[in-house]
Amino acid sequence: MAGDEPLTWRALGAVPLFASLPEARLRELWAASVPRGHPVGSVLRSAGAPADHLLVLLRGRVAATGTTGGGRVVRYGQWDGPCALDKVALLDGRGHTATFTALTCCAVRSVRRDRFLGLVDDTAAVRAHVFAVLARQARAQQRRLTETATLPAEARLAGWLLAQAAALARGAPGPARVRIPGTQQALADTLGVTRVTVNRALARLRRDGLIRVEGDCVHLLAPESLALRAGDGGEHRNGDQGL
Repeated sequence: MAGDEPLTWRALGAVPLFASLPEARLRELWAASVPRGHPVGSVLRSAGAPADHLLVLLRGRVAATGTTGGGRVVRYGQWDGPCALDKVALLDGRGHTATFTALTCCAVRSVRRDRFLGLVDDTAAVRAHVFAVLARQARAQQRRLTETATLPAEARLAGWLLAQAAALARGAPGPARVRIPGTQQALADTLGVTRVTVNRALARLRRDGLIRVEGDCVHLLAPESLALRAGDGGEHRNGDQGL
């Protein structure tokens, strides 16, 4: 949908979680939800805060981060609307799993937790979607733990570049390129390393002719070689787009 068009109940139908709902349910959900706009840099929800509403991101982009016991920021990823954020938090009732910050201006609708749980209970397609998200997150967490324990920073960076390029391409022809999310510090937080380490890894890949860096844009010049650097035998992964 175009960015300057007014949002209506139909916008909910573009959210994967609600895609199978009939028009009548979408209208009811729209009428019962609360709209809110968030400017760049604002916090939509903080980690640990009570999860009493489902956040439905209709427009914009958000980043999800957490903080370790040692005070280090970990970036879990970023999500573009339309999507439903942090469904897990509403299921276990133990508070939001991350801090969600607006990277662009965002349009959000809030759906009460009891209504969301009612949809999970009553609608098979919604229930299946939630289970699929939980399964992907469990696999992703296991993969991140393995990578953090075993893969060097350069391999993690190469894998991240390939995954982002694959998610953006969607079968479109042309050279692969990826934008660094926000700053190199944000990328370092995503990979679980320091900014200096990211700089060095980028410099090595650039020196070896695998990438070209122009500002915040990274051009992938040799995806096959990047896959070898990633240590995954040429396979790369798309990020989960739901949290």
